[in-house]
Amino acid sequence: MKTLRACALSALLLVGLTSCGDGGAFAIFGDTRESTTPVENNPENAAAAARFLTQATFGPTDNDIKTVTAKGYDAWLDGEFNAVSSSHLAYVDNRLAQMLLTNPSASLSANQFYESYWLYASTGRAQLRERMKLALSEIFVISLVDSAVDTRGAASYYDMLGTNAFGNYRTLLEQVALHPMMGRYLTHLANQKEDTASGRKPDENFAREVLQLMSIGTYQLNADGTLRRDGAGATIPTYTSDDISNLAKVFTGYSYYSPTPTNTTFFGGSRNVDAYVRPMIFYANYHSVTAKTFLGTTIPAGAASANDLTTALDTIFNHPNVPPFMCQRLIQRLVTSNPTPAYVGRCSAVFSNNGAGVRGDLRAVTKAILMDPEARNASLASTPGYGKVREPIIRLTNWIRAFGATSVSGGYLITSTSANTSLGQSPLTSPSVFNFYRPGYIPPNTRLGAQSLTAPEFQIVDEVTVAGYANTMQTAIGTGIGSGSDVRSAYVNEVAIAADANTLVDRMDRMLLYGQMSPALRSRIIESVNSIVIPAPTANNAATIATAKLNRAKLAIYMTMVSPEYLVQR
Repeated sequence: MKTLRACALSALLLVGLTSCGDGGAFAIFGDTRESTTPVENNPENAAAAARFLTQATFGPTDNDIKTVTAKGYDAWLDGEFNAVSSSHLAYVDNRLAQMLLTNPSASLSANQFYESYWLYASTGRAQLRERMKLALSEIFVISLVDSAVDTRGAASYYDMLGTNAFGNYRTLLEQVALHPMMGRYLTHLANQKEDTASGRKPDENFAREVLQLMSIGTYQLNADGTLRRDGAGATIPTYTSDDISNLAKVFTGYSYYSPTPTNTTFFGGSRNVDAYVRPMIFYANYHSVTAKTFLGTTIPAGAASANDLTTALDTIFNHPNVPPFMCQRLIQRLVTSNPTPAYVGRCSAVFSNNGAGVRGDLRAVTKAILMDPEARNASLASTPGYGKVREPIIRLTNWIRAFGATSVSGGYLITSTSANTSLGQSPLTSPSVFNFYRPGYIPPNTRLGAQSLTAPEFQIVDEVTVAGYANTMQTAIGTGIGSGSDVRSAYVNEVAIAADANTLVDRMDRMLLYGQMSPALRSRIIESVNSIVIPAPTANNAATIATAKLNRAKLAIYMTMVSPEYLVQR
């Protein structure tokens, strides 16, 4: 595979080099065109079902393609909305119990959370919920990079995102605000009221980020996500520094859960065993009682009250920016980096009113995103402006699911993949509260930049990460990935058809490219596969034949997964 690897790596580097001025590999991004074609409930073929599953899950499987084709989109979505995820917290607790049997001083690390992520993302029945957990974790960010974020707490936080994935945004916002891991990460846990004598002011970190990154953004938006402008054509800020400092006072007086709260437990003393996984509680002694004015709302001075939080979150929830802000973020995570204003507007309308007078219904919003004509119309895939770079960790789960890779240990022992010589990304491990990449990132000195088009995931693409991905996938496809190559595939379905290069490449097209493989890529892969000769059978060369077929399968998978056509989800 050495020659293949060099050729594939050169192709990948074209993607990396677009950030230095060559936009050829990303020519799909250009002037976005709107689709008004009605959406049919039943996918027209297996390729359409695979494309839908690429957007809605961690990657299509043969069984899921059959299910969607047979049931139709609506029935599949209804089943997914009702499916329940397994608990990451229960997983890490069970793992700790196992570890303590052989090592009484064992403790949890991020690795146990990673194991739970790969297990459930790869094999979980509630695939849409699993995919939404990742999407929401990249909007409501905490990170295991920060030592303040505990492994049990992180697992609990991820569970909370999954629980609320198809609930109401208002509930999600409150549970995010009160989760102790968010409190530790954005430093509003044990946040104290202002004190004139000492000059102490409430910590403003969470107050700022909940507005900027989790709800309304920095500039006022129209319902379709376009920027509102004043009479002079300037953008209009959504909040001021005074709004932040006043909102910060709302988030004072919240700290660790305790069945018997005291001043000591507020500061983390006598900590309850569940203090990292249960919502923070209100400590009136530390809550600001002065007037608080923010976003056009005033909470008058008075006795310390947890109702201040209710008022603040209601105010944020009802801000007109929330529907387009959240819709654009979720569309970017699932479907395309540059949705048209019409697409965002249709989603925003559902966020504002799900048809039954309910605002913030994330189940209805998710369905609106996935069933929008711009998501389902496959003809848009070849038009300029459409698509998104696949996240590295989603590429790996795609491989695991498409080709039936399993864990030898049963524990999916894949540790950190954050190194730029690996995938350059691990779940719940972004380098900052701004996620792995900014939603508005525009690669400089590119054709994308010239057209003011975003490619968020491109922010973690460079020559090193490109090579790291190619090398990581070569190893994973070849021998497996994780501790002791724990996660590996025997490629049973692929080996069975490997004697016929055309049939093998048809399978690559269906499982990885949803029927959109170009004739040029198809020809290259077929030619390369045919270069691995399967000898005529004799009495004693069965093993040689089996090896040749296996190598053909691995080669076809690798060439597809390192191609620019695969790296851009369309």
